[in-house]
Amino acid sequence: MPSTLELIPLGNFPLVEPGQNVSEIIRASLEENGLLLVEGDVLVIAQKIISKAEGRYVRLCDVVPGPEAINLAQRCEKDPRQMELVLQESREIVKVRPGVVIVEHRNGYVHANAGIDKSNIPNSVNSPTVLLLPRDPDASASALMESLSHGSGVAPKIIINDSFGRAWRNGTVGVAIGTAGFLPLFNQVGEKDLYGNTLEVTESAVADELAAAASLVMGQAAEACPVVLARGANLQRASTGSGALIRSKAKDMFR
Repeated sequence: MPSTLELIPLGNFPLVEPGQNVSEIIRASLEENGLLLVEGDVLVIAQKIISKAEGRYVRLCDVVPGPEAINLAQRCEKDPRQMELVLQESREIVKVRPGVVIVEHRNGYVHANAGIDKSNIPNSVNSPTVLLLPRDPDASASALMESLSHGSGVAPKIIINDSFGRAWRNGTVGVAIGTAGFLPLFNQVGEKDLYGNTLEVTESAVADELAAAASLVMGQAAEACPVVLARGANLQRASTGSGALIRSKAKDMFR
């Protein structure tokens, strides 16, 4: 585990448009900020710029809600067109109440509204637009890691983060929905504590901890800082993706 951790935002990061190469934009931003990647560096990247580059925009006027979406919209008091998208992006509707729908996303995470969002994207009253999550955040993270390693000789570890609420606490925190290049869980089972006791269940979600730390630097409103360089994390390199962070339904005590 690191003794120190440095979080460096990439300032003046440009707005990302569909079809753009995010790795090239990050490479140029690193240079503009006077930064060179070194071995062990982690890049934490906001989900929105990945979704934007992948063209995950949907105009609600193009969506035709079915009967299930209309019923769901009545229960949660939301736009039935957006609920149609929620159903398309989800495996299961977990909980519903006015103002919120909790789902199991098709990628496995349990969260609100299937991650579909209107914030920090171009929008208008006459033609509302929403942004979906990346189709496969782990694949997006792996592609970024490989692309950024070309030329520099350094393959930075990658986290794609998003803001999630929690069932048992108020407020949102950044979590990792995509990872590449390291073990997202740090398993200390079998190690000794200060008093020589054997740890039996200790397993830290290091990917989520870094995602949350970087979110403090990124901000959630008009800060325009979607990429943060984390230095000193001392993560164990591996090919494991973010799926290791998802608790199976059989072990989920809240469902």
